[in-house]
Amino acid sequence: MTMFSFHLVRTSPITTIRAITRPPTAADTPGLLHAECMAAMRLGSPLLSPARFQARNLAVFAAWESEEALENYLAASPLGKRLAEGWYVRLDFMRRWGVISELPDLPEEVGEQDPTKPVVAVTLARLKHTQVPRFIKWGKPVERLVRDHPGQTLALAAMHPIRTVSTFTVWQSQQEMTDMVRGHTDMPDARRHIVAMGERNRKDFHFEFTTLRFRARSEHGSWDGRTDIVPVA
Repeated sequence: MTMFSFHLVRTSPITTIRAITRPPTAADTPGLLHAECMAAMRLGSPLLSPARFQARNLAVFAAWESEEALENYLAASPLGKRLAEGWYVRLDFMRRWGVISELPDLPEEVGEQDPTKPVVAVTLARLKHTQVPRFIKWGKPVERLVRDHPGQTLALAAMHPIRTVSTFTVWQSQQEMTDMVRGHTDMPDARRHIVAMGERNRKDFHFEFTTLRFRARSEHGSWDGRTDIVPVA
């Protein structure tokens, strides 16, 4: 079955820009199915600030034919060696909502869906350029909701200018994540996510969108001085 990975590494702006403009592909990387290379972004940060496009913080989300393929890439490729120096998680797919063309064959759901266990969530959104202002207007309150939620242990965004925006979150349990989505929290303006989804349903911001849930297989390295970011089930 397909295995996924998500990577964060501090590097030079040149390395980040090179990865964004020339990402690894299935044609040049054995065992790679698809990769998204993006600059990290702080959730809820002002639009015109360095935190909105962190050129020194590279985020990579990738799908692999096997764990061996990932290990070979991290050991042999120049970019892979750089990613191996950062923080990353190896992920087993659990559930999908929506679809993107690069990952068309994922089933809707696989295996156990225990609401009490930790979960990792990745969203990938391909924006309609004409809808960017609306996406920002309705998305910023949701960013702050996720950023400040006590149920997450890591929450950030990433972007590939101008087309792709992604979020990456680690939750103490699936229940806490789904409660946030449904507005079942004690936080102020708890329905921010529901309101944004209603606006999206009224007039879609994206031409492609997917939310993916994963179980962490293993965690490696550190990020911002932190280790053991993924809770132990």
